[in-house]
Amino acid sequence: MSVPGEVGARLPVRRFGPVGMTDIVRYQGASGDLNPMHHDDELARSAGYPAAFGVGMLNAGYLATFCTDVYGTESVRRFRSRFRELVWRGDILTATGTVTRVRTVRGERRAELDLRLTTGNGTIVVEGTAEFAL
Repeated sequence: MSVPGEVGARLPVRRFGPVGMTDIVRYQGASGDLNPMHHDDELARSAGYPAAFGVGMLNAGYLATFCTDVYGTESVRRFRSRFRELVWRGDILTATGTVTRVRTVRGERRAELDLRLTTGNGTIVVEGTAEFAL
């Protein structure tokens, strides 16, 4: 299978979820981010949220997984993400990406990507950019 390496090429869409409490808690344990706002509904409600919410870095991890499944982990040259909205239990997330630039750096051909992770209603929860060796 060839990897998307031309400007305008779109990566195959990938869905994650529905996000569950187990996903959140497993990520928290692996990362060491044990903030109870992500797993304690009562605490989250006391802070004005309707329930505990997903971990931002877990969502960035979904977006990174989406890319590395296409290009491979060994080809990552840069990955940046920006959190825009909260993710709630039950959300189904959709990852999309488009090649925006292809360039050569020190003799290595690279693809630059624009990335988005959205909820079922189209809300962007994470956006990012990445660069992969081709």
